[in-house]
Amino acid sequence: MYNLLKGKKGIIFGALNEQSIAWKTAKACFNEGAELVLTNAPIALRMGEINQLSKECNNAPVIPADVVNMEDLKKLFEESVKHLGGGIDFILHSIGMSVNMRKGKHYTAMDYGFNQKTLDISAMSLHRVLRTAWDMDALNEGASVVALTYIAAQRVFPDYNEMADAKALLENVTRNFGYHYAIKKKVRINTISQSPTRTTAGSGVKGFDGFINYAEKMSPLGNASAEDCANYCVLMFSDYAKMVTMQNLFHDGGFSFTGVTQEVIEQMEK
Repeated sequence: MYNLLKGKKGIIFGALNEQSIAWKTAKACFNEGAELVLTNAPIALRMGEINQLSKECNNAPVIPADVVNMEDLKKLFEESVKHLGGGIDFILHSIGMSVNMRKGKHYTAMDYGFNQKTLDISAMSLHRVLRTAWDMDALNEGASVVALTYIAAQRVFPDYNEMADAKALLENVTRNFGYHYAIKKKVRINTISQSPTRTTAGSGVKGFDGFINYAEKMSPLGNASAEDCANYCVLMFSDYAKMVTMQNLFHDGGFSFTGVTQEVIEQMEK
C-alpha cells in the first residue's frame, strides 16, 4: 500500500456484499489511508452484510439513504460531514437497477413507468447526489467523484436492456455536472466503464456467463477484475489524477478498442 488516500475522507455508495465493486473499493480506499462513510438503500442494508464491511474499515458508519429521496441525501451528507469532521474528498457512485429486467420485460415491450424508475435510480441519482453536495457545499476543493458504467452506453448488447439507456444518461450527467463543478471548485467527475464482472447485479443479466467468456477472449489483457477496478478508483480519487474530469474511462483489458482477437477468429473457424 502507498497511502495514496492518506487524510482523505469519502462516501461509498452501493456496497452490497463481498462480490460488489463498491465493497472492494471501500476496502482498497481504507487500506490506502482513507476514512469512510458507507451508504446504501435501506432495503439493502437490512441484508446485514455491510456491517461486516464497516468492521473491516475501522467501524465506518453505515448511513441509510434512498438515492431518489433528496431529504435522505441531505441527511447523509450532514451526518457524513459531522462524522468525518469536514468536507468530502471523494465519492463512489455504484448504483444501478433495471426494473424492466427484474420484471422480465423485453426492451421492445418495456413498461415506461418501470423505465422512469430505472433512469431515476441508475442515472439521475448521480445528479441528485451532486446537486445535494453542491447546495450544501459538502465537497472539498479538488474532490473526486467516480460513477461506474458499462460500454453498453455506446454499443448494443441486446440483453443489457434499458440499463444501456440508463448508463448513457449517467455518462452525460457526468460530463455536464463535471463542467460546472470543475469551474466552481475544481471537483472532478468521471465514469469508469468496467469489464463484465461477477457481481450480484452483473450476474443477473441474461446470458451473462456466455458473455463474460466472450469478453475474456475479446480483451487482449483479459477481463479486468473487481479488485482491479477498486484500485483504479483509488487512483482516480488520489491527487495523481487531479487533472482528469468529464471522462468515460474504459477499464476493460482493451475490449473497447479491439475489433477482433485471434482467439475469437480461431473459435469461429472451428
